[in-house]
Amino acid sequence: MRITEFFDRGLRQNPDGAAYVMDGRRWTYRESYALSCRVAHGLTAALRPGAKVAVLSPNHPEAWICVLATWRAGMVWVPLNPAVPAAETADLAASLGCEAILYHSSLGEVVELLRDRVPELRLAVCLDRTDDDRTDDRTPWLHDWCGDLPSEPPAVDTAFEDIVAIPPTGGTTGLPKGVLNNHRGITTSTALLMMLLDYEAHQPIVNLAAAPMTHTSGFLSLPATARGGTVVVLDKADPAVLADVVEEHGVTEMFLPPTVIYRWLDHLRGQQRDFSSLRYLIYGSAPMSVDRLREAIGVFGPVMTSAYGQTEAPGTIALMRCAELFDADGTLNEARLSACGRPSPLLSVELRDDDDRPVPRGAEGEICVRGDTVMVGYHELPDRTAETVVGGWLHTGDVGRLDDDGYLHITDRKKDMIISGGFNVFPSEVEQVLWRHPAVGDCAVVGAPHPDWGEQVTAVVELRAGASATPEELVAWCRGRLGGVRTPKRIDIVDELPRSHNGKVLRNRVRETYWQGAGRRI
Repeated sequence: MRITEFFDRGLRQNPDGAAYVMDGRRWTYRESYALSCRVAHGLTAALRPGAKVAVLSPNHPEAWICVLATWRAGMVWVPLNPAVPAAETADLAASLGCEAILYHSSLGEVVELLRDRVPELRLAVCLDRTDDDRTDDRTPWLHDWCGDLPSEPPAVDTAFEDIVAIPPTGGTTGLPKGVLNNHRGITTSTALLMMLLDYEAHQPIVNLAAAPMTHTSGFLSLPATARGGTVVVLDKADPAVLADVVEEHGVTEMFLPPTVIYRWLDHLRGQQRDFSSLRYLIYGSAPMSVDRLREAIGVFGPVMTSAYGQTEAPGTIALMRCAELFDADGTLNEARLSACGRPSPLLSVELRDDDDRPVPRGAEGEICVRGDTVMVGYHELPDRTAETVVGGWLHTGDVGRLDDDGYLHITDRKKDMIISGGFNVFPSEVEQVLWRHPAVGDCAVVGAPHPDWGEQVTAVVELRAGASATPEELVAWCRGRLGGVRTPKRIDIVDELPRSHNGKVLRNRVRETYWQGAGRRI
């Protein structure tokens, strides 16, 4: 089975229905299928089987259709993020050996840099050039380039183990690692998401792709199109427009990282909006404040849905529908709010100690995963692969515990644990308490150097708009709830925390500011 068969299943169900919608324009299944086939033929005519094809564009249906085309051509998609600096993008494309790039005209300067730095680059095609700006003979416009090619897929042999995507991961302290995902992993992940996102027969399905399709939203659109649903595409997750789009299109499912959900909740304060169409608001990619989760349930209804995964095991290590957050009598299960769900039914999940031995139920250990979603490895990094996948088990680097009901609670990243005076402190425990303070918008807790304790618990806080609080007030707030060891010894208030291009708070960048010149590797 190829990953494109999920889209083709939707084509058979709803050929003239809207597969994608953006800014009032609709792309039917039939139209999207034909375009993906023409682009696939253009790729097979220009490149060898298995070539690496980068797509660099803001959120746009035709950019995602080009991803489908890459897979139809039996080639490998390299997701590039338009928010990443041009030099970093060029270095990544060079390290992965990209042979083609399909790109949006707003990113033309990045492509010029790629021409200089990526010796393997043989083909560059612009997605949206017009008659007025075709001045570069080296760069054809997509619809000219493939317009006369067949609208049926090329004959390509595909094996279940073939690599289909090399998304980058990490890179905050060096060049990102390329993760090798194959058909088996992505199709299994998509099937798991279809189990999670259950619908009644004939119920309309409308997926909102507001987060970058080069990241999570692209893969999360596959279950919707597999059922003949519609994907509404936004260029960015703007809290000021999200509610309007949900109401206008009757959105039934969407993914947002916690940081965006927090901003959306703040924007919605005092408003009465209609979220009755929404069935699943999926959150993941970072821990979520328990208090903000409780608030989100109150605003959006019983729709909050957790999907925990990694690029190395996409999206579905553990899954939880909002209904599981409630007891049989309809009250919230407070203990379960901090969980990310039960381990997925098609994967094995174990918690292991530092000697790689399983820990007993309730004890903390590193989350290890075995199953079809686990990556093949890191691109051209055999040593890192061997350290990360041991005996078929992916060592995620996340620390967690399984409760008595089998729900997985993520404690923290293994490398982020603070050792202060011989005591272990997990930053996420402290962050959960800080998030509960009414003035705190977001925060990051790290270990900073201390001459006696080795590390001291340190918090960097971003306040909500219009709110005020002093470091002393926040320390007192924590001490009454955490005790002396886990309470931050220092709190710094900043205008804005460092975040990744996908909105995730970067603890390592925060930690860096305290350890510069301290003689310790960050």
